Parts: sequence; structure tokens; C-alpha cells
Amino acid sequence: MNLITGATGHIGNVLARHLLQRGEKVRAFVLPGDSLVPLQGLDVEITQGDVLRPADLEKAMKGVQVVYHLAALITIMPGKNEKVRQVNVEGTRNLLAAAQKAGLRRVVYTSSIHAIQRAPQGVTIDETLPYDPSNPYGAYDTSKAQASLLVQQAAQNGLDAVLVCPTGVIGPYDFRVSLMGAGILRYWDGKEVQYFPGGYDYVDVRDVAAGMIAAAEKGRRGESYLLSGGYLSNRELVETGRRITGGKYPLRELPLPLVHLLSRLMPLYYRLSKTSPQLTPYAVEVLQSNANISHAKATRELGYTPRPLPESLSDALYWFKENRHRLMIQSN
Repeated sequence: MNLITGATGHIGNVLARHLLQRGEKVRAFVLPGDSLVPLQGLDVEITQGDVLRPADLEKAMKGVQVVYHLAALITIMPGKNEKVRQVNVEGTRNLLAAAQKAGLRRVVYTSSIHAIQRAPQGVTIDETLPYDPSNPYGAYDTSKAQASLLVQQAAQNGLDAVLVCPTGVIGPYDFRVSLMGAGILRYWDGKEVQYFPGGYDYVDVRDVAAGMIAAAEKGRRGESYLLSGGYLSNRELVETGRRITGGKYPLRELPLPLVHLLSRLMPLYYRLSKTSPQLTPYAVEVLQSNANISHAKATRELGYTPRPLPESLSDALYWFKENRHRLMIQSN
């Protein structure tokens, strides 16, 4: 039996699909009242609970051999966020304690590329760089780094745990409409698409799921594996989307000084309107940062091989087109 926390998220529901295709049993750990649309039609066992309640985790782990821990809160808004810290750090602490009690075969923790220490342009980002709990760029990055260090410490203390760090995840089955999904969903609207100089490394959600399963089977205890895909500039991303959709929408490149100014003003608007943030100082920083990210270790040790990004973007776009009525648009 496999237990997936955060099973209704983008990676979580795709991971469940991959495990089921392999003939494995899946138990989905979901928050009480959480929509089960992403798991609809899948032969999974549902157990409700909260990572902040240790008893819920202990109950969910009965009869389980492998736990994939994905449950987390994501934010790109500036400032500290105690709820994000609680769920991402204390929730992971609770899960590790429950896993120790249960005597599991393996824990696969989904960290983040953003938990790793930022490296200047020209430096290859790989597993030799440490997790950075003093990261100044955002509450999410800090919390994931802190949680990753907890997992590494648990592994040193005997828990059979490995860590995976995906980059910018795209692809189908994005029911909750992730930050990346919200951006590419606009390509179907036929309206002007704005972008600014920069870019990042993106990876297909299906390749991340496959990499996680490979990490469960082949990964070395306590080791981290970067699950990257390939680099796309912001311009390449929007142009590829336009080509795939056959769209005629105009593209407009915004100058960086204007983007920086807007990014400082927009968080107040997001808070007042309670809408999902898109343009924040954090988002601009990420898309201007070093994205020379290597998945050589995952390829070497896990057999990880990501697919071409145009294929991922095409599959995501056409999945959105066919499933727009089932999307769960988020607001913060």
C-alpha cells in the first residue's frame, strides 16, 4: 500500500494515476471537506485527516509500505506566513514521527528546487548545494528548506527517506490550476499575453511522478534528487503556447523596471481582492534567477529522463481545453 499526502494536488493525483497503472494500491490522505474531483474515477482508498494532527497520520499509515509526502501550502506573496510554516514544517515533523512508529519501507519527501541555496548565474545547480533555511526570498522557500533538513536528519537517525526537488511543474491533470497552469490557461482566451525578460526550468508533472516512484525504488537513503526538465525563456514559453493553440493573440514584452514596480504594488491588490497572486516580487525574482539546473544525478541513479517541453505544454493546453468545466480555480 502506498500513502500519498496532498493526493488531490497536481503532482499528487498524477502520482496516484501512475501507481495505479503499475497495479499498486493507493491510499489518498486528504483534508476533511477537500474536493475529490482530481481523484474522481480512480480506484483509491480515501482517508481524511490533517498533517497537523499526529493521530490522523498514524491511522493513515497502518498497512502502508511507502509514503509520498506532498501535502504543503504554497505562497508567492511577500512576508512571513505562519500557516505555511505550520503545515510545511510541523506537518512534515509529524509525518516523520508517525513514519518512525509505523516502520515503513520508505518515505519519499517532495521538497522544492526553491528550498536549495540560490546560486549565481554561471553556476550549475545540483545536489551538492545545501538546503537554505535562511533563504530571504519567501515563506514557502524557507519552510521547504526547513522541512527538507528535518527529513535529512530523520534519515541520519535511521528512517529510510529520500528527497526529490521538482522545478516548475507543468502538464495535464492540473485540476486546481497551479500558478503555471493559470498562466498557460490564458492562451486559449485570445487576449493579449504579456511577459517580461527571463525564464525558468520547467518539468512535466508525469515525469516528476515517475521520478518519485523511481526514487522510492532506487534512491539512496538520505539523498536528494533534482527533477528538472529544461529551460524556456518567458518569450519562448508564450510563443510556443501560441503556436500550439494556433492562436492569433498579440504578445507584449514589458520592460523590467515596470515589472519590478508593478510587482511591489500588486500584493496589496491581491490581498484586498482575495484573488490568486501572479505578479509578486518573488515571482519576478524566480524568473530572473539562475535556472541552470542539472538532473544528471537523477538520470544516473534513478533512470530519470524528462520528455521534451513542447510536448508537455501541448498536453497541458489540450487537457485544459477539454476539462475547463472541471477546474477548481483557486483564490488566496
